[in-house]
Amino acid sequence: MSPLETELASLHQPLLRFAKLQLRDEAAAEDAVSATLLAILEKPGAFQGGSSLRTYATGILKHKLVDHVRRCAREVAIDPGEDESIDDAIESLFHEDGHWLDKPQAWVEPDTSLEQSQLRAALEQCLERLPARLGRVFMMREWLEKETAEVCDELGITANNCHVMLFRARMLLRTCLDTTWFHKATT
Repeated sequence: MSPLETELASLHQPLLRFAKLQLRDEAAAEDAVSATLLAILEKPGAFQGGSSLRTYATGILKHKLVDHVRRCAREVAIDPGEDESIDDAIESLFHEDGHWLDKPQAWVEPDTSLEQSQLRAALEQCLERLPARLGRVFMMREWLEKETAEVCDELGITANNCHVMLFRARMLLRTCLDTTWFHKATT
């Protein structure tokens, strides 16, 4: 085993604990950690040693977790009942005349979609620049939509401290987006 593989093996459990805290799903957390470790092993030259390997791996894991949350939000789970086939479950989504029971959302314009994806990329870059603790509080509260009390319990902080950390994270993100995104958009 190479030194990198040995160090990554020692990071598996801490990364898994972090992922489980965020996702509350052991299988999804294991998948995210595996994908993180695989990404590092596939491109070992990408880690330049500017931070610890643990910090680098945690940053990649955060992106994997956000991707998982987004994917879950986009997907519609079709869960047939015990005596129902998958075809029957799909048919139950439509009226007898073939129209949707719940109409899907309209597609966005391509220009708007491109601008939103560019803003999202800028936001993700700004999130990477946040101090780790502020980034974690922000991700738990805003992206994973956990209640403040849940965040406080998981991190062992007071509600006041949580609000201060969220304020600081938002201000740092605002400053970063002002310089990396909005400034570019106006010039």
